[in-house]
Amino acid sequence: MAAGDFQQGAPRPGSKMDSTSKPARWRDLREWLSLLEQYGELHRIGAAVDPAEELSAVTFMATRQPGAKALLFEQFDNNPFGARVLANMLGSSKERYALAVGLDPAMTTRDMIAATSRITSRRVAPIKVAKRNAPVNEIVLRGDDIDLTRFPVPTFWPADGGPFIGTGSITMTAAASGRINVGVYRQQLHGPRRVGLSFVPGRHGLLDCEAAWAQGKPAEIVAAYGIDPVLMMVGSQRYAADESELDVAGGIMESPVELTDGEVVNLPIPARAEMVIEGLVYPGDEEVEGPLGEFHGFYSGKPSRKPAIEVQALHMRERPIMTAALMATYPSCEIGAYQAIMRSARIQDNLAEMKVPGIQGVYCHPAAASANCLVVVSLRQMYPGHASQALALTAHCPAATYYTKWIVAVDEDVDPTNFDEVVWALSTRCNPADDLDVLRNTMSFRADPSLAPEAKPFGSKVLVNACTPYRHRASAPVRTALRESLYSRVRDRWQDFQLPGQPPVLDQFYNEAKPGGDVKQRP
Repeated sequence: MAAGDFQQGAPRPGSKMDSTSKPARWRDLREWLSLLEQYGELHRIGAAVDPAEELSAVTFMATRQPGAKALLFEQFDNNPFGARVLANMLGSSKERYALAVGLDPAMTTRDMIAATSRITSRRVAPIKVAKRNAPVNEIVLRGDDIDLTRFPVPTFWPADGGPFIGTGSITMTAAASGRINVGVYRQQLHGPRRVGLSFVPGRHGLLDCEAAWAQGKPAEIVAAYGIDPVLMMVGSQRYAADESELDVAGGIMESPVELTDGEVVNLPIPARAEMVIEGLVYPGDEEVEGPLGEFHGFYSGKPSRKPAIEVQALHMRERPIMTAALMATYPSCEIGAYQAIMRSARIQDNLAEMKVPGIQGVYCHPAAASANCLVVVSLRQMYPGHASQALALTAHCPAATYYTKWIVAVDEDVDPTNFDEVVWALSTRCNPADDLDVLRNTMSFRADPSLAPEAKPFGSKVLVNACTPYRHRASAPVRTALRESLYSRVRDRWQDFQLPGQPPVLDQFYNEAKPGGDVKQRP
């Protein structure tokens, strides 16, 4: 294992998750929840809750502070299978993200981004297990024995189009090449065996279905509603058409995803999921879908007709745990911390692939519409135009081109994950008349609430150069900083001063070797 990977042992001293020694490996959602419980990161709710708006109200109100616990709702009326609902699975907790991908939860956000670049580059192909050995086959129903309305399917917001069974879930399709795609698409429940499917135009899930329809065949679909968090995370990221998210998930977990044969479709199903449906989507078979209160804090458009899954088979474990993802403003949104870290790592990887030198860090701030709209790039300026080049290439790299509105470049002495430092750079190193550029007619989000309907999906991006002007670096004012020797002395005597918590981690110090005492960075 590389530095930062975390299999055994307690969190580092001073972490808010101090505990006794525990393993950090798991095979499915239940084992991962056991790990969360050991770390005090899971809150069980035993009181009965109404899935129609009350569940989401509890979730929203309990998560208005960053780092709020995961919530497992265990009691519902009219619930013949004893199903439970997990909400805020990851939310705004970088610690739970770390536990989900096998990293040390005490790592800094910057270190997690760097480690994520490494672990998401690994690939481990899935394996097939026998149907009798698949936990998801504890209960199997077919045809008219299926009634999904008997499960606690949440209605999240007052003006939602109905209950949504698919939010913290995955949808699997297959290409003609045999590549299995894993995507995250919302799914509205329309009836006992009818599930709406809100595909995103241009994404692989819809392309796979359209290829089947072009041949006059129904598209085969597998959807899983109680999944390991890694599968949801990779399903929400973008990968090339010849890559399978199953291989990425296996690489992150350093263990192959277990699949098994279904009852009806040719697609495999996740063997260790809590609840899985197999279904067919016929060309032209649609239901009125939406709206849904979304991650940006608005309802996403008007009701419209979307493809519908005709459910053929249902697999589930005893007392299945359904994963529900509340879409809301930060920090209550399910895609807060993990999206910020994974998207930052992918942008950083893109810049490395484009050979942009001097990049010190990238961060997509989670409060900016779940890390979609604001990217900060820290760099060590090496030549004239370097900051402008980094801004332009970030705007057009695959991981950032979609929906990003604000791209900010800062010097290497600014931590891109620390918004206070970023605001300081904007306030002291950016002259708006000289340092702002606007890119027009760029790719936006189809439900961007800031755009008029006729403008979608074309948006714009602002490039903000908050670096020290390269041509004036020699005469730029010197930033204040501590001597490294004094920092080390105070850090070592922290307990003597009876100060709370742990001493801050600093890496910028007074440079005694340079005339005027410029700032130096710890290597």
